[in-house]
Amino acid sequence: MFKWKSEYETGVEFIDEQHKKLFEIGNRLFELLNNNFYTDKYDKIIAIIEELKNYTAFHFAAEEEYLIKTGYKGFFAHKVEHDDFIKKFNDIDLRYIDNGQDKYMLEMLEFIFKWIDEHILIKDRQHSHR
Repeated sequence: MFKWKSEYETGVEFIDEQHKKLFEIGNRLFELLNNNFYTDKYDKIIAIIEELKNYTAFHFAAEEEYLIKTGYKGFFAHKVEHDDFIKKFNDIDLRYIDNGQDKYMLEMLEFIFKWIDEHILIKDRQHSHR
């Protein structure tokens, strides 16, 4: 489960609010993984992936605009990481999800946790006011 902590704060209010929304989406994936009432979770997994893709595209565009506006020197490396995140979700093989739904959700959650640790906690804080 994704828990928001003060160390995730960048000091940029709109970025922090958008990060909280990403946590919310990740938590829905976690809840779905642990929901034993659904025998077939495929449609719900796809819906969460689509929401995550759409919201990250929105968030990354807003964050990148902010980085450009503030003259952040590490912008291009930061953008590459954003592009890699989006590529991972655009390259998903839907057959893989259908054949191992819980396994796939665990892999997604691990990827998102790693992203939080390596990107939000380290990279996003490099351009923050904290």
